[in-house]
Amino acid sequence: MTATLTLRDLNRATLRRQLLTERSENLSAVQVIEHLVGLQAQDPDPPYIGLWSRIAGFRLDDLTRSLSDREVVRATLFRGTQHLLAAQDYLWLRPLLQPMLDRWQKGGFGRFTKGLDLTELADFARELLRDAELTRPELGRALTERWPGRDPVALARSVQGLLQIVHPPPNGTWGRHGTTPFALADRYLAQTGGAGPRERTGAAGESGARRPPAQELLLRYLAAFGPASVRDVQAWSGMTRLAEVADALRPRLRVFRTETGTELFDLPDAPLPAPDTPVPVRFLAALDNVVLGHADRSRMMADDRRKHVIVEAALLVDGFVEGLWNIKQQKGVATLTVRLFKPLSGSDEDAVAEEGTRLLRFAAERAATHRLRFTPVEGDG
Repeated sequence: MTATLTLRDLNRATLRRQLLTERSENLSAVQVIEHLVGLQAQDPDPPYIGLWSRIAGFRLDDLTRSLSDREVVRATLFRGTQHLLAAQDYLWLRPLLQPMLDRWQKGGFGRFTKGLDLTELADFARELLRDAELTRPELGRALTERWPGRDPVALARSVQGLLQIVHPPPNGTWGRHGTTPFALADRYLAQTGGAGPRERTGAAGESGARRPPAQELLLRYLAAFGPASVRDVQAWSGMTRLAEVADALRPRLRVFRTETGTELFDLPDAPLPAPDTPVPVRFLAALDNVVLGHADRSRMMADDRRKHVIVEAALLVDGFVEGLWNIKQQKGVATLTVRLFKPLSGSDEDAVAEEGTRLLRFAAERAATHRLRFTPVEGDG
């Protein structure tokens, strides 16, 4: 008989695998990014917050140095969004995601490239980038010289999906905004000796180099997000037809059911903590994949909170989304505002304040004054 997992079972399992029940004492930034199969990186700062919440003693330079050393790259990946990925993983994952990125390009920019030969567009862009990095506006202008009258932003964004493009630092590092540089991934990673393919022990104990990439992806996802359904891994990755991949792996996986009957897959030796396992308060990064990485997000939050976490950073109390947060700095004062969906107990509010103070010391260390304020989320119970 297939065992049933409750929402709290799933919550504790996911948080344990996401390194959110206890900060890691011995994993590096690169190792955590590898374990999590990437970090959402639409903006520069959130990946740093995501690592701070998972690594004891994490410092800003730990990630910045890994980006500068080309151990980690920033690129358009899962769901057509910006992610940080270990360079080793980029080499096999990016080709696997190409069909999804083709759909992303067509859905987002197809009307702007209608009538264009996309292979010719990709080839022309590759020549432009062969010996130089170009910013997105520079690339867009060069492409419109070849195709006058076309939208330069749409052409440049299309290239992000058509070619294996990475965005080198200092763009994408803490506090650094501005125009996005484009570099060919093969050229960029060839300039470091540490980014070549290597054999790794995968989530199911086999050599990852010998597994089909789609199977490797599913197993790695389960190690970081499981137990999970096929729809969950498809929602996280943007890929389709993964039921066939799961069925091929079924003899090597554990199978569970949710309380509503959904089939879940898991690794045979993955941890399943008790549902009453204590979970500390955690300030998640904006768009953290732990709250976005499932089709069914009930293991992390009530349905009415989903709309908030796609635009604001989430606060976990007892492992579930109970609030939102942001930091604003002005004239030497850094204010952490915590917006709660419902009032907290006194002990929980104290725990949020303690962790919030630590967050301010990390994210706004140069501010002369740190302040913390609690407010309700308007319009929500």
